[in-house]
Amino acid sequence: MNASATEEEALGTLLLARARAALRRALCADPAPLPDGEALAGRGATFVTLHRQGRLRGCIGSLRPQRSLAEDVAANAVAAATRDPRFAPLQCDELDSVDIEVSLLSPAEFIDFADEDALLRQLRPHTDGLMLFAGCRSATFLPQVWDELPAPADFLAALRNKAGLPPGRSVDGLMAARYTVRKWHEERP
Repeated sequence: MNASATEEEALGTLLLARARAALRRALCADPAPLPDGEALAGRGATFVTLHRQGRLRGCIGSLRPQRSLAEDVAANAVAAATRDPRFAPLQCDELDSVDIEVSLLSPAEFIDFADEDALLRQLRPHTDGLMLFAGCRSATFLPQVWDELPAPADFLAALRNKAGLPPGRSVDGLMAARYTVRKWHEERP
């Protein structure tokens, strides 16, 4: 394994450990210190996704790097467990049955398009995460959502729906940005 692959694996291990420790601290009043390291000092934007018995149990994240990776992953882990409006807050006794995935987002790149077909042609399935913006409405899908919605038209339609943008609405005023992720998930028995 080369040095960069080793560093990448070490970063993922540290992010996952910090997310789990933040959940233990918040849900179970565990006073243990949160894992830390120099790799977590810089700013970063993460999403934390929780699964329980193979089903989504919470997912919350940041789209822009506004705080250190250490702060961001811990805050997003707790938010995914307690503030995802689709789910009741996670309880301490559920924590051992939860699998954690951390996605570290690249900087977003705005996409220039004249119509929906032009936007669809520029999407890279299974690579791009996508953000849509229209006025005060916005939504994002991580690249992992391509696994459920592999057709670009379906992916975009579901994201428009998530943003509250009706199908067939003109793209006037619609903006889109793409990003990629580096992701890690726990390897649990």
